[in-house]
Amino acid sequence: MVTEEGIITRTDSSAAWVKTVRSASCEACEAKDSCHESSHSKEMIVKVDNTIRACIGDRVAIGFRTGPLLQLTFMLYVFPIILLMAGAAIGQAAAPVFNTDQSLTSIFTGISCFAVAFIIIRKLNNKLASQKKYMPFLIRIVQKNPPVKDE
Repeated sequence: MVTEEGIITRTDSSAAWVKTVRSASCEACEAKDSCHESSHSKEMIVKVDNTIRACIGDRVAIGFRTGPLLQLTFMLYVFPIILLMAGAAIGQAAAPVFNTDQSLTSIFTGISCFAVAFIIIRKLNNKLASQKKYMPFLIRIVQKNPPVKDE
């Protein structure tokens, strides 16, 4: 499990918004610009279910499940390459049947399958984004926000 710490900035009846600071692993990630916060600032706001009844100002630990993270990484990086290579192989095999140049047919079908992979990823993104296993979650309150004293 991947964990990060952040501060609760807002809550409602069932959700909390956690402000985190992008870690060094975020900076090395190729998909860092596709996170919820596309700005280049170091801070990022993440919406999570408030299952531990955290309050505004509390420092909390949030987690991301490793299994689903690896699945998404495979889908984003490996799946398009597999389709590219499969498309190129299909194009090379189909070229003699259609009496076309093997290289051009291979390039065309490879790029076409590569594009189809990203269309599939885009369609799956909307479907997977709503599933709980792909969302971050609250683990624990690290430090309770001290109550503000009235003067």
